[in-house]
Amino acid sequence: MTRTLKSRVRPAERLCHATGALLIVSGLVHLVVFAVDGGPWYGPVSWRKPITFGLSFGATLIAVTWVTSYLRVGARLRTVLLVVFAADCVVEVGGITLQAWRRVPSHLDMETPFDTAVSMTLAVGGGVLVVLLTVFAVASFRHRPTGPTGMAIAVRSGFAILLVALASGAAMIARGVVLARTGHQEAAYHSTTPLKPLHGVSLHAVLVLPALAWLLSRTSWSEAVRRRTVTVAVGCYVVAVAGAGVWAVLTY
Repeated sequence: MTRTLKSRVRPAERLCHATGALLIVSGLVHLVVFAVDGGPWYGPVSWRKPITFGLSFGATLIAVTWVTSYLRVGARLRTVLLVVFAADCVVEVGGITLQAWRRVPSHLDMETPFDTAVSMTLAVGGGVLVVLLTVFAVASFRHRPTGPTGMAIAVRSGFAILLVALASGAAMIARGVVLARTGHQEAAYHSTTPLKPLHGVSLHAVLVLPALAWLLSRTSWSEAVRRRTVTVAVGCYVVAVAGAGVWAVLTY
C-alpha cells in the first residue's frame, strides 16, 4: 500500500476534498445553465468561465491535496498551506461566477469601482496561488517524494510543469492589467488568448503524471517498466507543453 492509503485522512484533507468536489459540482451546474441559457462560449462574458474554472480549480485542489501527501513537509505547514489554497480557490471561482451572473467580465474589468475590486481580488488571489504552489514545488525538489515506483519523478515533473502554468497565468494577468489601466480595455480582454493553451496544458500535469504512477503501481509490471513508462509520459507531456509554448510565442 502507498503512504497515502496507509495514513489517516486528516480533517484538512477532507475539507479540501469536499471543497474541490463542490467546485466541480459548481462547474457542472453552470454547464447545465449554459445548455439552457445559451450564449457565446468564447469571449470575456461567457458561461464558459464558471464552467472551466469550477472544474479546473476543483480538480486541481483535490489533486494537490493528494499529491502533497507524498511530500516530505511538516504536517502543520502542509495543513496551513492546503487550507489557504482551498480558500483561495473558492475566492477565485466565486468571483468569476459572480461576474458571470452579472454578465460582465471577471478578469481585467476596470469599468466600475466594484468590477475593479473584483478583478484586483482575482489578481491578488492568483498571486497567492503562485506563492503556495511554488512552496510545494520547492519542497518536492528539496527532499525526494515518497510513494511507489515512478512517483518521485511524476510529482517533481508535475510541479515543475505546474510552475509553467503559474508563470503563463501571471503573464496573462500582468499584461492585461497594464493594457486595461492604460485605456486599452478590449485589447486587455484579447491579450490572454495566445497563452491560454500553454496555461491549460501545463496546469494539470500535477494530477495526470502522479495518477499514472499510482495506476501503474496497481499493475504487475516490474519496477523498471513502471519507471520507464512514467519517464516516457513525462517526456510526452513536456513535448506538449513545449508545443503550446511555441504557439504562444508565434501568436503573442
